[in-house]
Amino acid sequence: MDITSTSFLSGFTTIVIAWLFMMVVEWVWLKPKKLEKWLRQQGFSGNSYRLFHGDMKEMSAMRKEATAKPINLSDSHHNIVPRILPFVHHIITKYGKKSFIWNGPTPSISITDPKMIRDILLKNDIFPKPKTNPFAKLLVSGMVTYEGEQWFKVRKIANPAFHHHKLKDMFPSIYRSCNDMITKWNSHDELDVWPYIQTLTADVISRTAFGSSYEDGRKIFELIKQQINHLTENFQFVYIPGWRFLPTARNRRMRSNYNETRALIKGIIKKREEAVRVGEASQNDDLLGMLIESNYKEMQEHGNKENGMSIEEVIDECKLLYLAGQETTASLLIWALILLCIHPHWQALAREEVFQVFGNDKPKSDDLNHLKIVNNILNEALRLYPPAAFLTRTTNRQTKLGEMNLRPGIVLSMPLIVVHHDDEYWGDDAKEFNPDRFSQGVSKASKNNEVSFFPFGWGPRICIGQNLALMESKLALAMILQNFSLELSPTYVHAPARGITIQPQFGAPLILHKI
Repeated sequence: MDITSTSFLSGFTTIVIAWLFMMVVEWVWLKPKKLEKWLRQQGFSGNSYRLFHGDMKEMSAMRKEATAKPINLSDSHHNIVPRILPFVHHIITKYGKKSFIWNGPTPSISITDPKMIRDILLKNDIFPKPKTNPFAKLLVSGMVTYEGEQWFKVRKIANPAFHHHKLKDMFPSIYRSCNDMITKWNSHDELDVWPYIQTLTADVISRTAFGSSYEDGRKIFELIKQQINHLTENFQFVYIPGWRFLPTARNRRMRSNYNETRALIKGIIKKREEAVRVGEASQNDDLLGMLIESNYKEMQEHGNKENGMSIEEVIDECKLLYLAGQETTASLLIWALILLCIHPHWQALAREEVFQVFGNDKPKSDDLNHLKIVNNILNEALRLYPPAAFLTRTTNRQTKLGEMNLRPGIVLSMPLIVVHHDDEYWGDDAKEFNPDRFSQGVSKASKNNEVSFFPFGWGPRICIGQNLALMESKLALAMILQNFSLELSPTYVHAPARGITIQPQFGAPLILHKI
């Protein structure tokens, strides 16, 4: 190679390196500082941007400190926001509601105004979900992460499986799972009910979604639990470029679990697709069968596979059913039980209503609608201890929200637990357990008619499994109250903690008095 060629290559390499360097500088410094200047001009306040990690270090330290201290149960107020979202609580307390935080080089605005929340959740085409964290994709994807035409297609195909008459058909399966748990509880006077509740909701989603028992789906649930633990541990490294590509032991396990889970679910789907193809209608009485049948009809009606879901999309939905169907309902049920132990007056009222409606008889699906007090208790549990602590959306173009002109690259964080506990929207007793506030329905529970209560989201993207989760929770709670009077064990420690959902950090040991 002559001197001229060598000089050219050397010069070209220098230009490429310089360009890459400037791209990195733009990402980790110039763009964040421009956004910070704009945010302050818009009247937002927050910490100054710190290179690369932003507020992440302080956020992690505050979370560790918060989870190290349980809540004193002598205080009747369920003021759990400082423990669940300690850094968000700190920033809002310090700077006010019009504030922002730094998730690495990306700023996140806290949106707590119900009118703005309504606009954001209603206009899902303007305010899409942020791109899924690379590690999180190894745990969950599917409808909850899709956008645009893909989301619309999958939602349309999945909707029929969650219609009221379909949910009613699932009632016997849910009853069997609840009855199995009650039978196990009968041999105990005191036990930690949290693992049993998790097993219950896992069993229910296995039976209603896949027509199998929890034992048959045990391996899938074990893999998903492992992924949750790995994902939580990896969050501290998420802003190190290329971390997910490093062959660490944890990263290898996550990838292996991901592949194994998909292979197990794919095997279930292939068997069911074949059953649908040959016309075995008896195979279509669970969620998976209905999903495949609906997908098959969609493709037949339009004459091509483009209008249907791919095998990968069906797998994603199955994983989502396993994760969301189990985690969300388990969180709701355990906090409802703990709240009824803390507030025995409401436990007595709920039990009286259950016996008025069912007596000692086996509950019937149509009669669940008569459990008004139980329904109010579940709503109040969702208000005080929502499964998810916050929702996020983003801006991908210049957008107007209220009086703000938002720029691309801003994350909109809606800390629903902050809104659910806000005195401005719920009154002076906002942090107290008062199911009566829902006696006239959800729309009249708060002091405004806006979106102040949204435990399952709101708008077009509201959780598709909301009614299934509520039906399961109502039936389980009714059957527990039929059989037991509950109180907290002296060993119980009140320590709500945020994982995938809000859960009791040290379990839920209860004393069971048989009725």
